[in-house]
Amino acid sequence: MKKTPEILIIDDEPDNFDVIDALLDSEGYQLSYVSNGQQAIELLSHFQPDLILLDVMMPQMNGIEFCHQFKSNSVWKHIPVIMVTALTAKEDLSQCLAAGADDFISKPVNGLELRSRVRSMLRIKQQYDALQETLNLREDLSNMIVHDLRNPITSIILAAEILRITDYLPERQQQKTEQIIIASQKLQSMVDSLLLMAKIESGKMIIQYSDVNLLELCSSAIADAEPVAQQKKLQIVKKLPESHETRSVDMNLLRRVLDNLLSNAIKFAPTNSQIIFELDYPETKKARIRVVDSGPGVKEELRKTIFEKYEIGTLMAGVSQIGLGLAFCKMTVEAHGGCIQVENNQPKGAIFTVEI
Repeated sequence: MKKTPEILIIDDEPDNFDVIDALLDSEGYQLSYVSNGQQAIELLSHFQPDLILLDVMMPQMNGIEFCHQFKSNSVWKHIPVIMVTALTAKEDLSQCLAAGADDFISKPVNGLELRSRVRSMLRIKQQYDALQETLNLREDLSNMIVHDLRNPITSIILAAEILRITDYLPERQQQKTEQIIIASQKLQSMVDSLLLMAKIESGKMIIQYSDVNLLELCSSAIADAEPVAQQKKLQIVKKLPESHETRSVDMNLLRRVLDNLLSNAIKFAPTNSQIIFELDYPETKKARIRVVDSGPGVKEELRKTIFEKYEIGTLMAGVSQIGLGLAFCKMTVEAHGGCIQVENNQPKGAIFTVEI
């Protein structure tokens, strides 16, 4: 069943709403009205229209201020906004577009022009909704496939483990068995990360909070990473506090974050260099974790996108780069109400900081 388009009109003059209502009466739209921007913000928390008709000149919060706030919200920014304005100067109209408006219409409002522009914006919104539905279906299918991969991967690892403990395999075949196990475990880790990210994105991930000794958790992650680091002749320098403070976190999820950050540092750090791991408590109830390397670093223009799925910073020959690890870290840290960022390490390298 085709959904009736819903239009929100924001105007401090009720008479203007009556005019627009009359001009759109024959189109069959569902119209809603609020008299100021603040009321609209409150309404939008539980109602999302297909289009907003926004008056520019309003007291308290004018249309341009509302549009800035509205379009900066990732949940709302796809909803088209048509500014209704008595302004005619090009600078004023440019301000409307710069604030994020998708179109504008001048007062006094012409019925033919209004209906044409509304149809145009609603067509764009319908195309966006159709694309979003397709993307959601694709995401659901991908998650289902990823979930079903877990059983065969587990079977491969189990079979390889059985082969590894047998006595009759030649040494070369034993080495191949080891490679199968290592590759399967990496694949299993990627599958688990994808499933966890899907749960976090859908809001179905339940954070299992408990009081965790961060010193012990960090020390354990470093101890597991050190054998891999030693293969590249890397030294992990620990800068850990003596106090055994606890913080309320999901221990398993945070441990995966630490593993990812250490793994990335080991991948990109040059041979015979140091990786610095720091833990401190800058504020009560907060903890800060830093992982510092002297690798190629992250270019300034990539520092925001590098935490998105499948985004890769610096391509490195011979290094496995899927673009999931940092996306998982960001989602997990933000699910805890924390933040993660990257900055340059002088003279070379990157510093990844988690505050939680």
